[in-house]
Amino acid sequence: MAFDKVKQLGELNKMRQQAKELQKELEQITETLSAGDIEVKVTGDQKLAYMKVDGEERQDIVDAINKAMKKVQKKAAKKMLEMGGGLSGLLGKM
Repeated sequence: MAFDKVKQLGELNKMRQQAKELQKELEQITETLSAGDIEVKVTGDQKLAYMKVDGEERQDIVDAINKAMKKVQKKAAKKMLEMGGGLSGLLGKM
């Protein structure tokens, strides 16, 4: 029985490491778009890297958008867990 718990912890650590590696890869994916006087750069991990309005970088807007995105991602993750998805769903099947 104890061996099963150790095995589960090992699998969990492996999944965490894979998630970290995926996060690093997603951060490297970028897209820059200009529309009129606005230029934005976003990353594959769904973060706004920078925003320029009329050539002026607007870190305040970047911070506000990223903060809102983080909050909505947490709410979405919570909803997925409530519906039986996410890590708890995976761990329950081990």
